[in-house]
Amino acid sequence: MNDAQWSFFKKYSFRAFFILFVLYITFNNNGAFPFFNVLAQYPIQWMHQFIPWFSANVVGYEYDYTIFTNGSGDTSYDYVLLLFSTIVSVIAAGLWSAIDYKRKNYNKLYYWLLVLVRCYVAFTLINYGMVKIIKLQFPSPYLSRLTQAYGDSSPMGLAWTFLGYSKGYNIFMGIIEVSSVLLLFRRTMVVGAFLSLAASVHVMSMNYFYDVPVKILSTTLVVMCLFILAPYLKKIIQFFLTGNSVSLQIIEAPVYRKKWMFYALYAFKYLVIIYFTLTLINGSLKASKQYGELAVKPPLYGIYEVEQFTINKVDLPPLTTDYGRWRELIIQTKDWVRIKFMNDSTEYVSVKVDTLTKQIKFNDNPNDETQKSLFKYRFSGGDRIILNGILHRDSTTIILKKVDLKKYKLINRKFNWVNEYPYNR
Repeated sequence: MNDAQWSFFKKYSFRAFFILFVLYITFNNNGAFPFFNVLAQYPIQWMHQFIPWFSANVVGYEYDYTIFTNGSGDTSYDYVLLLFSTIVSVIAAGLWSAIDYKRKNYNKLYYWLLVLVRCYVAFTLINYGMVKIIKLQFPSPYLSRLTQAYGDSSPMGLAWTFLGYSKGYNIFMGIIEVSSVLLLFRRTMVVGAFLSLAASVHVMSMNYFYDVPVKILSTTLVVMCLFILAPYLKKIIQFFLTGNSVSLQIIEAPVYRKKWMFYALYAFKYLVIIYFTLTLINGSLKASKQYGELAVKPPLYGIYEVEQFTINKVDLPPLTTDYGRWRELIIQTKDWVRIKFMNDSTEYVSVKVDTLTKQIKFNDNPNDETQKSLFKYRFSGGDRIILNGILHRDSTTIILKKVDLKKYKLINRKFNWVNEYPYNR
């Protein structure tokens, strides 16, 4: 390793980034290090107590203190935690500089920080890439999406539908993200960082421009990729702008006093990679069979239009002012259905279908049995189902007509090499 003297700015910057990255990875593992969750749960639990206090008493920012990191990684808690980590990094780096002012450089510590950051970026992107290849992150458009008014989509919902439509595009994105595996090896680290940067910038732009709540993580991945590339940026720019040949020095690994230490470290590295890979593939395949593309469709799966709605022997006409009459029933999963009423309001209710007794039970509140509605169902012709039973204590008959999904252009329009005219609908 080059034993040259580092400038004060370089040493201070390294100290600050070292602390910030370690804190961020500790509190935002994001599945990068599955085995680390057991240890990280303790500082995370402590932060769940401290950050709300810090926000209220130091920052003066109030929010719902019961909400922590969830499906959204951009909660108020996450932003305050990032602010706190940044403040700690700046102050701690200053104290570190005062205490360790004689230090010439941090070559060895820089190497190990680089290892940590490379692994975090690689494992995070491989994780995201795998759920794209197996098509878990962006599923095919739900049945409810097919009937939803286009203008009712949120920006994130629009993005999810757009990306979920194409399996090929998911595989393409997934391969780019999985290529971050090159970060795990010193000889391919730079090209891996380039590919990871491209993937991360793409994800970050989607998150910013479509209001996807993973802005903090995606931005951090971009910063980490730039951190990895920082020592090579001058030569890379020189190569692209001047066309002159340049050589990129491979980062040197520390020299170990004992050979067994070298072999033990490499064995540990590959064990971690193998464990992560097997865990990820196994978990992804299980998830795909549970709720992904490989999941078994529930009984009566489909979109149903309500042709007739009779309560206590009185037929209710399809008036748009009637908020109690059903217009549409969508059975997408085995546990939940979506009911659309005549006034276009919707409601999700729990459902249980018994194919042996031909019974279907709806429940507005799964925790309250008094809210259940029980029907017997039978098929009429090839595309109709007749429900007879009790809906909210009223005798009810509902005739449902199954919608042919091929009527939707998003389903029936396939790839075409030849288009005499643009088919933009």
